[in-house]
Order: sequence, then structure tokens, then C-alpha cells
Amino acid sequence: MDENIVRLKEKQKMKHLGTSKTSHSSLITSQKLNPHLKSFLLGFVLRSFIVLALSFVVLILCRDPKIKSYIDTQVYHTNLPFASVKVWLQNTFGGVLPFQTEEIDKPVFQENLVYESKNIYHDGVSLKVGKNYLVPALESGVVVYMGEKEDYGYTVIVQQTNGIDTWYGNIEPSDLKLYDYIEKGSFIGSSFTEEIYLVFEREGKALNYQDYLQ
Repeated sequence: MDENIVRLKEKQKMKHLGTSKTSHSSLITSQKLNPHLKSFLLGFVLRSFIVLALSFVVLILCRDPKIKSYIDTQVYHTNLPFASVKVWLQNTFGGVLPFQTEEIDKPVFQENLVYESKNIYHDGVSLKVGKNYLVPALESGVVVYMGEKEDYGYTVIVQQTNGIDTWYGNIEPSDLKLYDYIEKGSFIGSSFTEEIYLVFEREGKALNYQDYLQ
């Protein structure tokens, strides 16, 4: 009987020691995590403070009419060079983001623009082509507009890497999407009729089409 009591006490003692060790281990782990948690919270607060400070500075600067006018001009009225930025990022980082792996398909359609005759048309030129003519891109660039334009029908505008915006009017678009990057000679779309309209612009000003057509 006495031996049983002794064994029971020893088991209880061992159990108590095991519980103490577990509690002690948990305490050590929580103490190790605390510095990481503090560091995370400190970083979060610091970043939030920087964002708020920058927002506050911008709000103050926007009160100045000159600065407000400058921002308005640069953001809303300046033709941003998407195509040039795209090329620079591609050459520098290999993509839009340093870690981006961009899949570049080999062009299936690679043609030069062919037309029968040309005539002045509004700010650009009207080209006589065959019906359902497959229209190629004159230069590489970024698609910055797709939609209806008065007197031009459905129009695709490509901001070329040379800084010129080229309008392709009266066409049925291919599977292009806004801000797609296209290579020279790529398929833009097919002509609705036997005419397509081209306009060449730089900074919103129409250019002489004869300088850009062969």
C-alpha cells in the first residue's frame, strides 16, 4: 500500500515538472516572438506616418495655384510617353517589373502597309485598300485608345515608340486590348470598307502624313 502511494506521488511530481517545462518553453517562445511583433508594428506605424505626411504635403502644395496648374497640365493634358517608358523598362529590367516574366509571342502576321491611292481626309489621309484589308501597325507602340471617332468610325490609336500617335480609322479591330504593346507590322484590324483613315499626331497636333507614308 505504501509503495503504491509513493509511486502515485512520483507520477504527480513528474507530471508537474512536465507542465512546468511546457509553460516555461511557451514563455520563452512568446518572448522570442515579441521583438518581431514589435518590429512589425513599428514598421507599420512608420510607413503609415510617411504616407500621411506625404499626403499632407501634397494637400498643402495643391493650395498654391501655380503648383496646382502644373500638376493639372502634367497629369491631365500632357500625352504621357507610355510606349517610350515600356521600351525603357524592357531594355533595363527585361519587363515592366523587375520580377516579371513576360511572354512574348512571335508575330504570325508581319506585313507592310499596301494601298492603291491616298487623299487628304480631315487631319489625316484616306487610303484606298481592298475590302477586309488586314491593316498592319506602321511602328511599334502601345494601344492608348479604342473606340468610335467622329468622321473616322471605329479607331485604334497607337502611341508609337518614336513619340507619334497614329490613328487607324474605319477598321474592325482584332483581339487587341487597351495598353497592349504591339510590334511593327502586327495586325491592327481589318478595314470595314475599301478605305482606311490614318492620322499622325504629336502632342495633340496633326502632322503631315506624307512624312510617314511610303
